[in-house]
Amino acid sequence: MLRFKKKTKVMDVLITALAGMLSVGVMFYAVAQFGLKEAWPEEVLNLFYVACLVMMWMYFFNRLEPRQFNYWCSVCMGVTILLRDILFAPPLDIYPLRLACLTLSVLLLLMLTYFYARKDWKSYSKRNLWMIFIVDMLIASLYNYDIYLEPINEYTDYLLVEIWIRPTIAYGLVACFVSERQNDTFLVKS
Repeated sequence: MLRFKKKTKVMDVLITALAGMLSVGVMFYAVAQFGLKEAWPEEVLNLFYVACLVMMWMYFFNRLEPRQFNYWCSVCMGVTILLRDILFAPPLDIYPLRLACLTLSVLLLLMLTYFYARKDWKSYSKRNLWMIFIVDMLIASLYNYDIYLEPINEYTDYLLVEIWIRPTIAYGLVACFVSERQNDTFLVKS
């Protein structure tokens, strides 16, 4: 019934999905608290995050094929990168920090595009898959650093949660991609 047999893979996916659901729930609460007029961008991002989490659960219970899961999750991730980090990037006071975040966001979008533009996407190396997660972590770390440089207000806690949702989901997605690649390689060799 479950796609993964190893306990470590099951725990990776479960912890990621639960952390993602908790984070998205906190952001829904923030939208309810501050009002849709002020927090509507978070609601749009939450829809894509929820879609990724639902697909992760469907994949976990063998309801999605690997190609469908990888394609649609990468599209959802790409849309959140495009919206949050490129088109509607948060205003950062330090220009080099803003430029670094924008550059890393474009790099992450290109990495996702390159990964799925290849016909044989399962040949993508583990190192390249984990680089997707690492670049997303760098972006979140830079945003996190900028938040701590600014004065703390009632939005700070919610901004910190929102920043770390996508890297959390990216971790789960990459863990699934790596395991799918391993499963496929095992099937070919046997």
